[in-house]
Order: sequence, then structure tokens, then C-alpha cells
Amino acid sequence: MTNRIQTTLSIGLCILLAASPALASPPPGKGKPGQHDDGVRIDMRGPSVDIGQVRIILGDNRQLIGPTSSLPPGIAKNLARGKPLPPGIAKNFDSRVTSRLPHYDGYEWKQIGRDVVLVAVATGIIYEILRNVLD
Repeated sequence: MTNRIQTTLSIGLCILLAASPALASPPPGKGKPGQHDDGVRIDMRGPSVDIGQVRIILGDNRQLIGPTSSLPPGIAKNLARGKPLPPGIAKNFDSRVTSRLPHYDGYEWKQIGRDVVLVAVATGIIYEILRNVLD
């Protein structure tokens, strides 16, 4: 009986050792300099936002933006770049304001209290925050 267990363990160990190089190698195009993958590439950097221009547009169109108030401290603390937009707190701008703001494919401007955020439409992830721009 012990001989049978040893044989089974030996065969299992041989299979594991034979398969380990294949399991350890990275997928094609990953981890090897000079190799390129022909798959889809996603640019994670996002758009280059001209914050100064956005501030000017919002200031010039202040009459089209409703009254604002500060966010509760707990919500304000959770508002950060790279994090999901907290549900139910963002407002859309008047279409006249939206049409004047810079447009970035796949992103939209939202008002959250006195802050303005640029959010990825597909994921709801906050890309840019302009704090207290609507004071």
C-alpha cells in the first residue's frame, strides 16, 4: 500500500514540475520588453482638462446654476479622484452650461454641492474635481 502511495505522489510531483514553466510564464505580450500585444488598448490617463477655462465658463454662467450649499463632511471626505461617484448626490447642469463646458468623449460634468466633477460615464469614476468653484 505504501508503495502505491509513493508512486502516486511521484507521478503527481513529476506532472507538477513539468507544468510549472508553462504556469509561470506570463501571457503573450506581457512582461517581456520588446513584445507587443495586438489586443485592444485603453488609455487610462483620461483627458487633459483646462481647469482655468472651466472656472471662467462657470463664473460667466453663474445665473444658470441653481443655489449651492456645502456637502456634509462625510460625503465631502469620500469625494476623491479615482473613486466612484457617491449615488444620488450629483446634479446635471443646465443644458446651456453643459454646451459651453469643454466636452470630453466618455466623460460628463456634474455638480455636487459647491464642487464640480468630471465623471467617466461608463464607470461613474471621478476623473477631476474642482472644489468650491461654485461659491
